[in-house]
Amino acid sequence: MPVKRAIIPKADFIFLEGPKPRSFEFFFALKVWWQFIKGFRTLHFIGPAITVFGGARFKSGHEYYKLGEEVGKRIAQSGFATVTGGGPGVMEAVNKGAFENGGKSVGINILLPFEQSPNPYVHKSVTINLFFVRKTLLLKYSYAFIVLPGGFGTLDELFETLTLMQTNVVHDFPVVLIGKEFWTKLFHFIDDMVAYKTISPEDIHLIKITDSLDEAMEYIQKDINLNYQIKHGSKPLWWLFEKS
Repeated sequence: MPVKRAIIPKADFIFLEGPKPRSFEFFFALKVWWQFIKGFRTLHFIGPAITVFGGARFKSGHEYYKLGEEVGKRIAQSGFATVTGGGPGVMEAVNKGAFENGGKSVGINILLPFEQSPNPYVHKSVTINLFFVRKTLLLKYSYAFIVLPGGFGTLDELFETLTLMQTNVVHDFPVVLIGKEFWTKLFHFIDDMVAYKTISPEDIHLIKITDSLDEAMEYIQKDINLNYQIKHGSKPLWWLFEKS
């Protein structure tokens, strides 16, 4: 059964058009606060996770969709929860791979007027109205990030993550891009940025690129073991109406 798409209120499109009445700003701040609380309550008990970024436009049967299924399967076998943007395409494939192989599958969806709707291969799902809230949630619960081929949204998520790492807001998170053929031109551009001195040579080492899932998972596991003690969190509190 197709998912009915929600209509996004016009107010969500105009909040960047300059100063608004104080009442508008106040209620927008409350809306942001509520979006975070909704996300925190839904995701608090998912356990150690790996987030996968990837495009929404690859259909079932495409090589990158198949790659996504295998990535989800490998994350499930590693014992981590799998977190994606919760939509179609590569995101669906990754969730499907985890879902069908005994792993915990989580989707953090975004409300859009087109293209994005929640996929059915998730154990937990939350729909967020604001991109910056969603991106925070995609980062917050994960020990590592895998980036599969995608479009502007995937690049946005990748470069925001790298910027946070470059500026030491977050650190020691492995970021692995899978699919050398797809990502090679991007790496050439990154080399150009080093040549122009807009980034430092060591910033290149924030990213690993590979075609091998064995190499990717080994790199992630080694990095996590070196830098983190994995925490599984607390139990739900009934008096807060929490659910695991």
